[in-house]
Order: sequence, then C-alpha cells, then structure tokens
Amino acid sequence: MSELMVLGFPNEVEADRFGVKLAEMQKDMIVQLQDAAEVVRDADGKPHVKHGHSLVGVGALGGAFWGMLFGLLFFVPFLGLAIGAGMGALFGKLGKTGIDKQVLEQMGDSIKPGQAGWFLLISQLTEDKFLAAVTGANATLVRSNLTEEQEKELKHAFGAKNHTKD
Repeated sequence: MSELMVLGFPNEVEADRFGVKLAEMQKDMIVQLQDAAEVVRDADGKPHVKHGHSLVGVGALGGAFWGMLFGLLFFVPFLGLAIGAGMGALFGKLGKTGIDKQVLEQMGDSIKPGQAGWFLLISQLTEDKFLAAVTGANATLVRSNLTEEQEKELKHAFGAKNHTKD
C-alpha cells in the first residue's frame, strides 16, 4: 500500500527547506519515496513544477504524471488540455481510482496562489518520525492511503511511465 501526501507551505523558501529535510529523511530510511515533486503556485495560481530530482531513487513517474495531476487539482489547462471535455475526461479517469473527491479537493486547496508545497508518493514511512518533522515545518498536511489497485489506476490515469506490476 502506498500513500499520496501533499504538504502545503506558506512560501517557496519553506517548501525548499522541507525538501532538504525530506532528502535527509529518505537517506535515514524514515521515508521511502516512489516519487516526489515540488510545486510553486504563482500569484495568479498557475503551478510551476520543480521535480524532486535531488531525492535518491525518485523520478519514476515522470513529469506527465505530476503535470496532469497538478492541472486537475488546480483546475489549470495543462499540456494543451481544454478545461471543458478534457477536464471532464480526467475527472472521469480519476473517479475510477477510488480516491475520495473531497480528499483531492483538500489537496488542491492546501497550496494556494503564492504558496508552494510537496506532492509525495510514499511506499514506506516511519510515521512518528516523519510526522514530527512535518509538525516542525509549518506545513498543511493532506494524505490518502492508496491500495495497490488505486495506485495502479492513478498511475495509469495520468500516464506514468512505470506502472505497478499487473
């Protein structure tokens, strides 16, 4: 079972600071990431992705996965998608994953225009140590556990390069 987690920060500096802490936690085996991406929303609300390339073993899903997910969560036409039918089709795909719509809305709301945050797909977590680090980081946390099937559907819906084993 994996976990999709979003950490929202008041600004890019604090999100960057947490990125350093995140790399340390991964090195110390407190968290094992399947992938991670930092997103910064400008004053107009447009998301700018700063992929977590510095994190060891991260990047398996690729930019298309994160770009499509951010586009959906922040209601931004992304990668040439039109809001109308294109977004409706994405919502339909996302509905098949079984992830609660309210949780997805909270994820999108956790990073407001002018703020920044981290989107994490976590395969393993030492919860008490990780949450202690988050508590001291001035972050808003939204999380959703994913069954193996939900993870597979989510990756498939957003065109991840590497899917879980069938």
